[in-house]
Amino acid sequence: MAATVEELYRNYGILADAKEDLSQHKDAYQVILDGVKGGPKEKRLAAQFIPKFFSSFPDLADAAINAQLDLCEDEDVSIRRQAIKELPRFAAGENLPRVADILTQLLQTDDAAEFNQVNTALISIFKIDARGTLGGLFSQILQGEDVVRERAIKFLSAKLKAMPEETLTKEVEDFIFTETKKVLEDVTGEEFVLLMRVLSGLKSLQTVSGRQQLVELVVEQAYLEQALNPADADSVDRLLQCTRQALPLFSKNVHSTRFVTYFCEHVLPNLSMLTSPVAELDIQLEVLKLLAEMSPYCGDMDKLESNLMMLFEKLLEFMPLPPEEENGENAGNEEPKLQFSYVECLLFSFHQLGKKLPDFLIDKVNAEKLKDFKIRLQYFARGLQVYIRQLRVALQGKTGDALKTEENKIKVVALKITNNINVLIKDLFHNPPSYKSTVTLSWKPVQKTEAAVAAAAAAVVGQKRSSGEDVPTGTIGKKVSPLPRRDARQIYNPPSGKYSASIGNFTYEQRGGFRGGRVETTRSACPFPRTSMAMSEELKQDCNSEKPWTLLSKGSLHSFMDIKTPSLSRAGISHIRARQNQGTIWACAEIQNKVEESVNTARQPFKKIHKKLDLPRAICLSQFHMSRGHFCSLIKEQHDN
Repeated sequence: MAATVEELYRNYGILADAKEDLSQHKDAYQVILDGVKGGPKEKRLAAQFIPKFFSSFPDLADAAINAQLDLCEDEDVSIRRQAIKELPRFAAGENLPRVADILTQLLQTDDAAEFNQVNTALISIFKIDARGTLGGLFSQILQGEDVVRERAIKFLSAKLKAMPEETLTKEVEDFIFTETKKVLEDVTGEEFVLLMRVLSGLKSLQTVSGRQQLVELVVEQAYLEQALNPADADSVDRLLQCTRQALPLFSKNVHSTRFVTYFCEHVLPNLSMLTSPVAELDIQLEVLKLLAEMSPYCGDMDKLESNLMMLFEKLLEFMPLPPEEENGENAGNEEPKLQFSYVECLLFSFHQLGKKLPDFLIDKVNAEKLKDFKIRLQYFARGLQVYIRQLRVALQGKTGDALKTEENKIKVVALKITNNINVLIKDLFHNPPSYKSTVTLSWKPVQKTEAAVAAAAAAVVGQKRSSGEDVPTGTIGKKVSPLPRRDARQIYNPPSGKYSASIGNFTYEQRGGFRGGRVETTRSACPFPRTSMAMSEELKQDCNSEKPWTLLSKGSLHSFMDIKTPSLSRAGISHIRARQNQGTIWACAEIQNKVEESVNTARQPFKKIHKKLDLPRAICLSQFHMSRGHFCSLIKEQHDN
């Protein structure tokens, strides 16, 4: 017989007043349990009263849990929510896995508020006993209905990473790894991705050995010991999913060798026959991108030469012969289409694996085929230059929001692709071929702020090109330092105006990067002997005057200066030259009592030069630059007080 509201309140009062003698009032607790058979009011009261005294009646534990479970399945959503809210109070000792199991089953609810209540309850008991809660979750994942399994896996993927570190002990993480391996024996593609996300977030698997364990798991799922059926979309999809999950795990210590080998031996030969699991997906390009991303982490390969040959042959397929080639495959046909995205991937992969066998193109490829390859490279490089010029013209002057439009984003990416191909082709044209250049794949995200990205793109687009569109030596994605380094150098570009035609031709060769680098400068004009500079009286007068700007006419200097010291080189000043009758010379002379303690960062650092000038302790700030053919020199001077 169902209890009434009055009976429930009366028996609740008996138990509340009993305090330490609760066990003697078993009948009163039974009346409360019977409240689940009453109406909505009685059920709401029972949902609150049953868990309050649950721990005092161990003999009625099963009956109490079953009664609360009945309330969790009630037709009235408000009663269900109240019952679910109180469920964690039953999670003690051996009852906790059972409560976790019940809550996991309740994840199948379609009511949003109720679903959130279940999530909250699961998280609360997880903090009480993580392993016990996981036991209930994995029990339903392995044996429960599909909808429960799906939502339990999603719960783990979303909530586990937010759990306190003290909750996820080494023992708990080992339990998760063991149980997840059982689940991975039969999973869908989506489940596999979610479970790998769970495992990748475990602290104990962040080590090299831990990542290697994860790679082994992925290898098992990828079926790399079996040949690929290119016509089976599910098999192709499985391989792609597994490869994507393995990619973040690869490093110089965790190798991608087995995946790269499988792609070269089983995927590339069937590239054109692959069946895409998604209609909109360019399956060939997707496969080539994955191969390119894996190739830098490939270790020692048993069949390196044959795999390189497969890459080489596939590269030839995507690099056409020029249409004017007589008796060639394109003779009489229209101009072939250049597939830049495919070639970037294949060239990059070939470049990475080629490092391991640098004599491949010299000793392993016959002369006729190598000649054919270089003809294709040359034709492709010419097409690149045309396309690069078009892209630069289209993007010239665009900055900020203008570069964020979809059209311009595509053009910026295209510029990255063509730039990468240029760099790689340049390496292969070396004799012998070189594999030293480093490029960032065009689709790889660059970790920058939006402002930095816009600035970098604008800088690249705005660069002046030398005649002939020389092959670029870097990538668009290269990081740009916002401020010049202290030891950075400015390389002199000789002026090209009519006033400067007689100055001479300069070439430079920079070695060693920024730190410790040096700039070697040669002159094609007559050699200038090292000498001290004799300052003319006219110049001395001008410098001692209060006029900030002085125009010195031709012939005002009776000698030239050629100052080159180690200290100046370290400061970034390579050469300071002035020669009589070589053009109009502008000089700025500013008289100061004290030399400024700091110099504008945009200027070259300056160094005191003793005994080079008649003026006491003169400090020379000199910078070559092209401005209407003038040679500019800025001289600062400090008088002895």
